[in-house]
Amino acid sequence: MTAGLTTALGILAAATVLGLWWRRRDGRLRPSTGPVADLTDLGVRPGTPVTLLQFSSAFCAPCRVTSRVCAEVAARFEGVEHIEVDAEAHLADVRRLDIWRTPTVLVVDRGGAIVYRATGTPGKAQVIAAIAALLPAGAAR
Repeated sequence: MTAGLTTALGILAAATVLGLWWRRRDGRLRPSTGPVADLTDLGVRPGTPVTLLQFSSAFCAPCRVTSRVCAEVAARFEGVEHIEVDAEAHLADVRRLDIWRTPTVLVVDRGGAIVYRATGTPGKAQVIAAIAALLPAGAAR
């Protein structure tokens, strides 16, 4: 009986730690250091100061929240575009860009480099902080 209880408590502790780690990491914009990718087939226009490229799927509730956050940020700042891509319709791009789940947001600079990446729903303040360095002063509308 005590061996079973010890095992159950160990599994519960491990699951709790994993859950807390996952929650802390989810939606967080992390710097991305990869080569410049050709994203024009996904609608990214070269020269656009910042593009929020969001990969979504049809039945993803967090995708709708993420879409709203990105659209609000794009509307607030001049030079920021938000493009939502159906991950299922662009599987080759999903594989090429190492997208593992939806929503995933890629912050792309004017040169086509993916500067930040978030898996999950990032907060509006976090998105604004990430794009601030990529925009000229006074870009807020």
